[in-house]
Amino acid sequence: MMFCDFKELSGLSVTVDKVCYMPHLEAPEERPYPFVYYITIHNESDETVTIKGRKWVVTDDDANCVVVEGDGVVGKFPRLEPGDDFSYHSYHTIACDSVAEGSFFGISENGTPVLTRIPKFKLKLSDCC
Repeated sequence: MMFCDFKELSGLSVTVDKVCYMPHLEAPEERPYPFVYYITIHNESDETVTIKGRKWVVTDDDANCVVVEGDGVVGKFPRLEPGDDFSYHSYHTIACDSVAEGSFFGISENGTPVLTRIPKFKLKLSDCC
């Protein structure tokens, strides 16, 4: 299935609940700054949706871009009935201040490919919990 086949589903949305710099987490030398983010996917549509994958784009202040794509969400394929939410947390590592955004891709119970966008959020070294 091509990404162009996916349509935004009214009522399916994402909130970024919290973003924290966590210096004690493991990070590669070239991207030494880990940020934990807390996300909730909300299904206020009239359709049941199963999230099948995601795509993240993280762009730093130096215009370097990292794209992360994969199946599911933190190893799960959440099934969201109307009124359901799915919350999770994960993390990205960065080299300098960055902006993250993306989309979750799924399928409705009637077989329609759907998506919802992850709003942009900042990963700033001056921010912490």
